Parts: sequence; C-alpha cells; structure tokens
Amino acid sequence: MQKIVRSISTKFRLHQTSFQAVKCLNGQRNNEYKRNNYSFAGNIGVGTILATALYLEWSDDKNAVYAATAPSVQQKHVKEIGKFKENLPFYALEEVGKHTTVESGIWVTYKEGVYDITKFIEGHPGGDQILIAAGSSVEPFWVLYGIHENPHVFDILESYRIGNLNKEDAQHMTADMSDPYSSDPKRHPALKPASAKPFNAECPPSFLVESFYTPNELFYVRNHLPVPEIDPENYELEIYIEGKDKTRVFSLDELKKMPKQTITATIMCAGCRRSEMTKVKPVKGLNWGPAAIGNATWTGVPLREILKLAGVNEDDAKHQHIQFEGVDADVTGKMYGASIPIWKALDKRGDVILAYEMNGVPIPRDHGFPIRVIVPGVVGARNVKWLGKIVVAKDESDSHWQQNDYKGFSPSTDWDTVDFSKSPAIQELPVISAICQPGGGDTVQVQNGRITVKGYAWSGGGQKIVRVDVTADGGKSWHVAKFDHQDSALPPKHWAWTLWSAEIPVENNAKSVEIWAKAVDSCYNTQPESFENIWNLRGVLSNAYHRVRVYLKS
Repeated sequence: MQKIVRSISTKFRLHQTSFQAVKCLNGQRNNEYKRNNYSFAGNIGVGTILATALYLEWSDDKNAVYAATAPSVQQKHVKEIGKFKENLPFYALEEVGKHTTVESGIWVTYKEGVYDITKFIEGHPGGDQILIAAGSSVEPFWVLYGIHENPHVFDILESYRIGNLNKEDAQHMTADMSDPYSSDPKRHPALKPASAKPFNAECPPSFLVESFYTPNELFYVRNHLPVPEIDPENYELEIYIEGKDKTRVFSLDELKKMPKQTITATIMCAGCRRSEMTKVKPVKGLNWGPAAIGNATWTGVPLREILKLAGVNEDDAKHQHIQFEGVDADVTGKMYGASIPIWKALDKRGDVILAYEMNGVPIPRDHGFPIRVIVPGVVGARNVKWLGKIVVAKDESDSHWQQNDYKGFSPSTDWDTVDFSKSPAIQELPVISAICQPGGGDTVQVQNGRITVKGYAWSGGGQKIVRVDVTADGGKSWHVAKFDHQDSALPPKHWAWTLWSAEIPVENNAKSVEIWAKAVDSCYNTQPESFENIWNLRGVLSNAYHRVRVYLKS
C-alpha cells in the first residue's frame, strides 16, 4: 500500500547521533510509527513534550494566556537564546547523549546551548514522558510549535544552561532541518491567526453576519499540527469493532458511491470567546475571539449506515462509544483522537456524517480533506478531521484531547487541584450569541435615535434559537431582535446558527454605550450574565452575555 500521507519524518531529517540516547530508552523510537497506512516518525513527539511542558510551567508562573508567535519586537531576544556563551564549557553531542537518567542528569541541547533540565524533570506533571527528550536536541521539534517562540519560555530554558555544544556538532544537528509547515495550504489574508504554527485563525466577526453559510475560505481553522497531505486515490478508512477480528476498510471512491446526506450545521470551537473570559483571570488556551465558529452545508455518508455495513449491532450493550482517529498526531506522537456516545452515531436523528464536501465543494485541506466526521450540535473537537480510523468500543477514546482537555471545571479549580478524570468530556455545547456588527471600539452612526446591531446565536444539542435579547442601557430595557436568517429544521435536529439584527434606541447626546446580547434556545436555556461565575482554567464554554462598547456619532 502506498503511503498516502507524506511522512513527517521527511520534514525532520535529523542526524542519527541525535537519537542515541533515545535509543537507549526505547529501541523502537527510531522506527516509523505506522497505523492505518499513514506513516509518521515515531520521534515526532520527543521535543514537543519538552516544549509544551516548559510553556505550561511559564504559564503557571506568569498566569499568562497562550498567544501566537512572539511579536517582532521580541524576536531579537528570542534569537539570542541558545547562542554561544563565554566562560562556559564545551560538550560534544556524544557526551550529551550519555545524560539520559536522573542519576546521570537529564541533558538536552538547543542551538549551541547545552542544558541540564534534571530539576525541571522532578516537578514535571507529565512524569517520565519527558525523559524521551533526554540526550537530544529539542530544536527540530520546536519547529512544530512556533507558539513556543516566546521570550518567557526561552528564559526558562536558558536558566538551565550549563555549557556550549561543540560547534561541529551544533552545525551538523540541524543541517537538514526544514519547516514542517511549508506544505500547509494557503489561507485567506482576512483570517486573523491565534497561532501561526500550527495554524489557528478566525475571520473578523463582522464577516460572519454577511452570509448564512460561512465561505470555506473564512471558516475558522483549528489545527494541532501541520496539515497532512493525503492522496485521495489511496485513501482508506478503517472500521474496527472491539471483540471482532475483522477490520472493514472503505476507499474514498466506495464512500462516495453510497447514498449521501447533506446537512446544514454550525461547528464551534470550545474556546470561542475565550478572550473575554481572560479579562476575569488568565487561562490557558488560544486567545479566540467570537469568530471561532462557522456555519456550512456538509455532504457525506451517514455514519450509522457505515457502521451497519461494518457489522455493528445497535442492541449490543457492551459498545458504548464511537472513537475517531485522525491522521495527524498530538504532541506525544499519538494520532489525534476523540469519541462520541454510540447513541449519537446510531440514532437517525443524530445526523452524524462522514463528510467529503463542504458548501458544495470537496472539503478543503484545512477542514479535513478528504473525510471529516461531522457531529452536529457537538463541540468542534469531536468533529475529527482527516479521519483515518473508527473504533466501536466499550470506552471513550484514550486520547489526550478526550481525557485531559476540553472539559469544564468550577471557577475555584486551579492547576494544583484539577483532576480531569472527575469531569465529563464536553459534547453538546451551551447556548451562545455574539454581536458582530458593530465591533468593540467602533464609532456608530445614530439614526433617528437608534443604532443597528447584528450578530449570531446558536445552541448545541440540536436546539433552536427562539429569542435574542439586546440592551444598550445595562439591562434596564431589553429589545427582541428579529431573525434575518434561520434554518427551518425543528429541534432536536436544528444544527445551524441564527443570524439576527436589532434597532436599539440610545439616549440623546450619549457619547458611548455598551451593548449586551443574550440568546434563548428552544429548551429555554439562556446565557449567564457574566464570566465571573463560569470562569474555568481552560477558558472553555465562554458563553456569558456578549458585551461590546461603541462610540456614537449623531
């Protein structure tokens, strides 16, 4: 079988000696990890584990929010990290490779720098996983995550500096290194990155209300690693049922020949509007605004039909979950994974599809080409892109993204007390709304004592928006918005957002006003008034009233 995804190992052609210590820890780490006929280098997670760990430590210390690549004004500082330092000893790469245990000291390299991170290991919440990076360079792997090129992160690394790497070894270590993101697709310039590598971005909120169907080019992008390059001619989707020996395999052509279904569904990131929650107290996560959401038509094969062909018995109580695996990998080198309850997949009213079209055209690479599972009404993290494997299982996915992320917690829970095993994974999302026009800080023309406000509203679980309330006087008076566009589907199969607008009176001679918006869904769920009582350390489920202050012009 041909490889249909370009092996990431070709992007990181590292000198063999840089993995000598890793071989000591795991004789298999230099072999390519292969699953589902997609090839990835086993060592892909080595340095990213350390990179992530260092970044998390900085975030804990500084109460900082994840941000995009460091601003240009800080690049000079970043470029100085890892350079030769006077009055420090030199070490050969061979010597660094001998330091792979706590007893001998855990050493790593970055550019010309040699670092003893043993003391950092002792407090590492991820335990022994970080030892995989021992005796090797972190630089090739940090290329994966431009988000870590931040002065504070490098300051932490530099605090463990013990010496300089032999110049010949330093030059040889990264001689063949290339940018793993060089083959990523081109993006629309209107997208505003929350991080550059991996690429995560949203369009200006004002664009969202211009069309009921979000153009593919402006649909928010949430990636965890470089976008895989997949040959559709050789694409295969595996279906595995726990307890059975046989695995069913479908080609893309076979999937497209099956009866298809088209649904209109909104997909939203769990961190949408996180930037507002950070004003209460900083959190960890990409600094999303209100546009980490989009609405589209999705065409593909109903998942329930595929599962039936694979031999799934819906009356078999031992299977409770449907696990999805993408062909991209998380920071530990494992495939990105997520799962949903089996009832959602098998219920005809669940409308879960394996989509190969988005808004009437082949699904773009950034959004999961050639196949993405669309789980309408459910958080974007479960709508796995670049789908490679489906597992019918007793338990949830053991993926980091299912078990240790995308969960909500009490406002009093912090990183010292959090226990991810105590909270359920987010599935259906709560009701939310946002003001898209005008934007915060805009100057608005007052006409006949009123201003025009536009936005979106949406609720997970297939609920329909029944009302949007808007106020410009702190809630003393509320005005019901009109619906400019709403799908005709009835709950609990109403998957699309609602676009709304309202003409709001403002006081004479007022220089500015703060506009609030809240939505109500068909179960009469509504949004909480403020973020203080829904704050959580990951900044997810940010659905308090949306508030925008604007200036008035008569």
